[in-house]
Amino acid sequence: MTSPLADDRLIVAMDVPNAIAGLKLAEQLGDAVSFYKIGLGMLTGGGLALANELKQELGKKIFLDMKLFDIGATVENAVRGIAQFDLDFLTVHGDPYVVSAAKEGAAAKDLKILAVTILTSLDREDLDGALIKSGAIKDLVQERAGNALAAGADGVIASPQEAALIRALPEAEGKLIVTPGVRPVGADLGDQKRVTTPAQALASGVDHIVVGRPIWQAEAPRLAAEAIINEMNSPQAQTPNQG
Repeated sequence: MTSPLADDRLIVAMDVPNAIAGLKLAEQLGDAVSFYKIGLGMLTGGGLALANELKQELGKKIFLDMKLFDIGATVENAVRGIAQFDLDFLTVHGDPYVVSAAKEGAAAKDLKILAVTILTSLDREDLDGALIKSGAIKDLVQERAGNALAAGADGVIASPQEAALIRALPEAEGKLIVTPGVRPVGADLGDQKRVTTPAQALASGVDHIVVGRPIWQAEAPRLAAEAIINEMNSPQAQTPNQG
């Protein structure tokens, strides 16, 4: 049973080595957390099995972060297979043809397709090295988000720093914005370069925040999760921060 404290807006990233460590983390967090993200890093460590156990046995919601990118037919077939597990969110790259193919694969299922815009671990120098066209990151994110949503994505993955721009798009009405790159005040930034606090993210129009290391690396993971949930329900999360 989910605790009254649990808040679906918080998605805990299970960036741990394998399913055994994932189950241990879920046990530590208990009913304080209701939504988990499982990514590529755990795919060979029993990630799909863990997703199924958390979903079917413990009643948790699951975000499968695969960032699929391939030819349309391959993406469609991959998503069709994943959709049979009755999970909640799945990421694909935000290219319109990839999004369209993923939506075809998820047809008749409740699986929501979320499009990746530009990874929150990247800055302009990284994009130059990848030969991505010139321009401010926030403008490129907004453009990619609009194209992905127009292609049928149920939502997008984006930095909280670009959330307000995306929320202002006509295509974003009724769609989800899910953001990594969220760190509580004083937390180590790790490999993230475009970050905000949980309260700032929600105030900017984000629907779900994804938090990993500040929770699973904490001495008391449940207390760390509860502190973030409390911040998510603070006045600062309801209106843009002025500081």
